[in-house]
Amino acid sequence: MSLTAEPETRVGPAPEPVGALVDDSAGGTSPSVYETGRLVALAPWLPGHGERLAWLLDGQRPDGGWGAPGGYAIVPTLSAVEALLTDLRRGGPAPQSVAAAAHRGLAFLAAALRAETPPDLPATDLIVPALLAAVDRLVDAPAGPPPGLADWAGRPRLPLPAGLDPNRLTRVRGLLAAGRPVPEKLAHALEVAGELAYRAPGVRPSASGAVGASPAATAAWLGRPEPGPALDYLYAVARSGPVPCASPITVFERAWVLAVLVRAGVPVRVPERVLTGLRAAVGASGAATAPGLPADADTTSVALYALARLGRSPGVGALVGYDTGRHFCTWPGEDGASLTTNAHVLDALGEHPSRPGVTAARRRVTDWLVGRQEPDGRWEDRWHASAYYATYAVLLALADHAPDGAARTAVERGVGWLLATQRPDGSWGRWRGTAEETAYAVLALAGAGRAGDARIGAALARGRALLSDLDGRDGGPALWHDKDLYRPTLIVRAAVLAASGHAGRASAYPEATMIRIA
Repeated sequence: MSLTAEPETRVGPAPEPVGALVDDSAGGTSPSVYETGRLVALAPWLPGHGERLAWLLDGQRPDGGWGAPGGYAIVPTLSAVEALLTDLRRGGPAPQSVAAAAHRGLAFLAAALRAETPPDLPATDLIVPALLAAVDRLVDAPAGPPPGLADWAGRPRLPLPAGLDPNRLTRVRGLLAAGRPVPEKLAHALEVAGELAYRAPGVRPSASGAVGASPAATAAWLGRPEPGPALDYLYAVARSGPVPCASPITVFERAWVLAVLVRAGVPVRVPERVLTGLRAAVGASGAATAPGLPADADTTSVALYALARLGRSPGVGALVGYDTGRHFCTWPGEDGASLTTNAHVLDALGEHPSRPGVTAARRRVTDWLVGRQEPDGRWEDRWHASAYYATYAVLLALADHAPDGAARTAVERGVGWLLATQRPDGSWGRWRGTAEETAYAVLALAGAGRAGDARIGAALARGRALLSDLDGRDGGPALWHDKDLYRPTLIVRAAVLAASGHAGRASAYPEATMIRIA
């Protein structure tokens, strides 16, 4: 790690993990069952194929599924099963193990697709119909089922879950078949187009070589191992075997890590080139999570907030195009709306209270967020599986930038929900207590709760004491929404560090651990 004496913006000495921000320029995120399954099916020629196949087999749950509980298992299980069936058709290694895993996966899907509804993840309405059709073709092929799956011949087809319309996939494929480009955001899931994804019109790799910042989309677009930036990207991202849903995530990772740490008062030192790079990522229409994806209000607002807190604000003009008049969309034409995007917009606007139009926009966003609070006091959002992330984001935005009236009442109700849902061991979590969700609850209570409240003080003490026993460095479940659930490793580590209880005290970070962003 570089420790050269270049110009820097300093807010105290910097603790770990911020020094890791540039160790991997692509950013750090957990591997995805969905995306890894797509590479097994689409790119068996890519080095690491055997490792990816073994990783899928090792990750199957005892009930035959893959992924998180409930409807979250549908997309990763469909991808894994289709990949295993494809490998059997090719005559891949360990056919008995692969066939047994595929058999258990099909049995799981036959029940889950009738009982569960997939959650609102990006491109689910395209992915599920595409994979169901692919599984049907593999099982019901004229030559018979793949080896080891003869008893699946003639069984009823796997059902499309209620509420999913296959016609959107038909329209997307129709655009490509007619030689017309698809919307930019759909490049991230280009693999749903099947053979039509190959050199799809209007789709080109970004500067990183990726199509839509996705290994699966890139493999589908490339089609075969032809030399060039796309192949170089795949070799780099797949060098360890399993792959993430999105890479690179540099802008997203840096913006979130810096915003979390600076807001909590954790001391950081930021070299000039890191700030310059983050500032350069914010164009006239905002910032994108990754090259090859469209700019979005979420990444834009978090980057603007971090830059403003670090003295490098470019203003909030880049957010104008996302203002719908009532709230801010994540991107123009968004289906639905995101509460955390609007909470982050409120944070960014709050750093510029004197700018023309900001006061009215803050009032509108505040009212919109307050109106979407759940009856029990929490908030839910489309970009994260846990209500603790959404509640943390909204509570802090309201407490910092709209502290009076209905917003204060909403904050108090949110704080009440956090106090009521702390687990007996001091943790918080949707499915179980986790370091990530505990960190969000601690940060929300510390930042939005009333000072001197004995209940809040006791809850914070128990939560912070437990954080040292929970694995917030590399472990914990994947909770963030993409095509599959994922965990942005450094962002989670930053939240745990920020919640540890000593933010702002240099003495909490011994000299041996003082590492700046370099």
